[in-house]
Amino acid sequence: MRIALIGPAYPYRGGLVHFQEALYRALQARGHEPLLVSFRRQYPDFLFPGRTQYDRPRSDALPGVRLIDTLAPWTWFEASRWICAQGAQVAVFRYWMPFFAPAFGVMARLLRRHKLRVLAIVDNALPHERHPGDRQLSRFFLRSCEAFVFMSRTVAEDVRRLGLERPSCLVPHPAYTLFGDPIAQEEARSRLGLPESAPLWLFFGYVRPYKGLGVLLEAASRARRHIPELMGLVVGEFYEDPRPYKELARRLGLQEAVRFYPEYVPNEQVGLFFSAADLVVLPYLEATQSGVGLIALHFERPLLATAVGGLPELVEPDKGMLVPPADAEAMAAAMVRFFRELGPAYFGQALREAKRRHSWEQLAQAIEALSQPCAMSCPPSY
Repeated sequence: MRIALIGPAYPYRGGLVHFQEALYRALQARGHEPLLVSFRRQYPDFLFPGRTQYDRPRSDALPGVRLIDTLAPWTWFEASRWICAQGAQVAVFRYWMPFFAPAFGVMARLLRRHKLRVLAIVDNALPHERHPGDRQLSRFFLRSCEAFVFMSRTVAEDVRRLGLERPSCLVPHPAYTLFGDPIAQEEARSRLGLPESAPLWLFFGYVRPYKGLGVLLEAASRARRHIPELMGLVVGEFYEDPRPYKELARRLGLQEAVRFYPEYVPNEQVGLFFSAADLVVLPYLEATQSGVGLIALHFERPLLATAVGGLPELVEPDKGMLVPPADAEAMAAAMVRFFRELGPAYFGQALREAKRRHSWEQLAQAIEALSQPCAMSCPPSY
């Protein structure tokens, strides 16, 4: 089949771009002809919270055809005509926030008029940070789709609560593999200038209020009462003012125990941080699924996460530890238990088995199944 994958692509950056590229390659490996359809303008600059929407030059990137301007409705029609002119039979929208619902909803309806099968991979039916009109916008787009792919039960339930029943497949979010293979922990720490034997946790990714970094810093301070040598890394671009977090770390006495790397991390350096860490922490106050968790799975690093959204589906008891959200005491106790009693090797075999199950081929198969005119819902694959 010729399949249009509609969402961000290089030269944009971030996990969504990495996802689209990996899915492209998985579909291509199964004999399909995918098309990456991307944005001329994704967000207006004043709405984008980071420093830049664009990646540095990447030799391994798959550039998309840049057709959609979210603020220019005539481009929605132009993009739809282009997709039809390429002979596409299926359109797969990547949906993660209501800002894109008007453009995607119009395009989906236009494509269906030309007999394309329209699917959506739904990351979030409703955003982490809510605004008036979110439900109405999401319904406008999602109602235009004929089938859904979900990567967590939480999102599937959110869509059903919006009153939408469609054929669907529930598959685990695949593990990211584009960041290279794990390297020896000693080498990774040497390159980062970190102590070779210190217990080390990692917070990775964009910093936003719902990510709960403040709770993690409080938990780390409490855990250090029992593990004085405990260290942490906060790695990723801040989508808010970083100064309150650094001031909190100072007040908690963590100046030497927590190192901040407040920049977007190029692909070739991601593995360095995960290979150096013993434990990856997701202290989120709200979540659906987590791309960071799937990077950790690829590098076979255990997770300490909060029991929100779809995270319990990723962090089963033999692959990591779960604590209540916004509970620094419980998180500190879990950190102490991990470093004093369990250790990374405790979860090793289960992580390797889970890594094999979280495959891109499985996601490609779900899209194949839902692309058929008489598609039925797939049984959950995890």
